[in-house]
Amino acid sequence: MTDKSIFSRIIDREIPAHIVYEDEFCIAFLDVRPLQKGHTLVVPKKQIDKFYHIEKNVLEHVMIVSKKIARALENTVPCARVGMAIIGLEVPHTHLHLVPINESKDLDFSNPNRLSMEEGEILNLAKNLEEEINRINL
Repeated sequence: MTDKSIFSRIIDREIPAHIVYEDEFCIAFLDVRPLQKGHTLVVPKKQIDKFYHIEKNVLEHVMIVSKKIARALENTVPCARVGMAIIGLEVPHTHLHLVPINESKDLDFSNPNRLSMEEGEILNLAKNLEEEINRINL
């Protein structure tokens, strides 16, 4: 059996996270080392290492949920766009990054300087984002 990824441990509530969305197929939570304010990870609940190995129905669902979360991010965090990236090198559990951006350099994962936010600000952002996600119908 494969070791549980950090994301599987979040899904199983072994590790705390600022969860903004969850259903039977996926979960979304704020990144602990965000590139920008609102940086959210969308993660299938089934631990699969590579994005292109996801079952078709789960992939479709993850993308629809990502669309909803991206719209909520645009409504919650001032930005020109919401960038999307699938990198998959740090955690062997496929995941999609949604990052509010104003220019392409805002989506630079090689930048060692990550955003630092106070816990109160993170909690408020998570609450506002979750409320906005719940308002959006697709």
